[in-house]
Parts: sequence; C-alpha cells; structure tokens
Amino acid sequence: MSTITPLFPRQAVPSLDLPTVGGGTWSLADQKPENFTMLVVYRGLHCPICSMYLGDLNQKLEQFAERGVSVFVASSDDADRATEAKEKWKLDKLTLGYGLSLDKAREWGLYVSAGIGTTSIGIEEPAMFSEPGIFLIRPDGTLYFGSVQTMPFARPAFGDILKALDFVIAKGYPARGEVLNHQAQAAE
Repeated sequence: MSTITPLFPRQAVPSLDLPTVGGGTWSLADQKPENFTMLVVYRGLHCPICSMYLGDLNQKLEQFAERGVSVFVASSDDADRATEAKEKWKLDKLTLGYGLSLDKAREWGLYVSAGIGTTSIGIEEPAMFSEPGIFLIRPDGTLYFGSVQTMPFARPAFGDILKALDFVIAKGYPARGEVLNHQAQAAE
C-alpha cells in the first residue's frame, strides 16, 4: 500500500519522467527554467473543471514564460484520453504528460480517488485517478510551493499565482513551510 508522503519546501521533490501527447518524454531533471518549473496535475478527461482550469492556463502560458517559469501538465490518464483532452479542450500551447502512476502521484503527495461512474459531461471516470495539485519547483529541484487537493473545486487561480510570482521574484521571497520538526526547533 502506498501512502501519501508530504513534500516540504526547500527539500528535493521526487523524480518525474512522463510520455507526452504528440510524442517524446518530459523529464523534470532536464528542466532548466530561469526561476521555476510549474507542474500542474489534473484529474483527467472526465473532469469538466479541469477543462476550464487548463484552458485558463493555456491562455496565460506566455505570462508564465515571461516570468521564467516553464509549465508542464500531467494526469493519470492514458495516451488516448490525454490526447483527446488536449484536442477537445484546445490546449494548443500546453505540453501534456500522461500515465502518471498512482504510486508516483502518492510520492508527490497527491490524493487518489476511485471512479464513481459517468461525470456530468458524460465521460466515464477511470477506476482510480489522482486528484489535482500544483507545484513550483526551483531549478535546483527543490520545492518552492505546493498545493494538493482532495476535490476538483477551488484550485489556486493562475492569475493569483502570476501576481505572487511577481512579488516572489522581485523580493527574493523564500519558500515557506520548510520546518520539518517543529517540536525540536521550538526546543532550541
């Protein structure tokens, strides 16, 4: 049984290598952004909220690039479902990875849900899939920011993330939430 492992800011994130829609493989180890790599994990083709959310990201991709942020989007979907999502949702600017294993999702601290049938848009949920998450990763492979959810609702808005990046980059704001053992640190 795999368990959720929390990720901590200023600590190395797990490795990630996934095939991409259209061919090729994306590897986190190969990323050399000026400031951050942003990994966005979505629930899959069955999720209408993911469609809107990633559509917004697709429109803002250049704004992230202007801030030195490379973006990668991934799901537990197979190649066919990921390809359909990219085409149906008109995600022409985004690189979509697929085949995120549930064990790898757990390494990243993501939650896993069991499918409950057909969604409101008439698409069958997979038997199991990862819930959404966003991660900002520094060029050295350490976590700067992470947000994971148990539901598709109320995700961090990309416009808010862009505003935060402006502040973070201008001020050199450090990653927060980095304390691993608060009891030991309080005793010092």
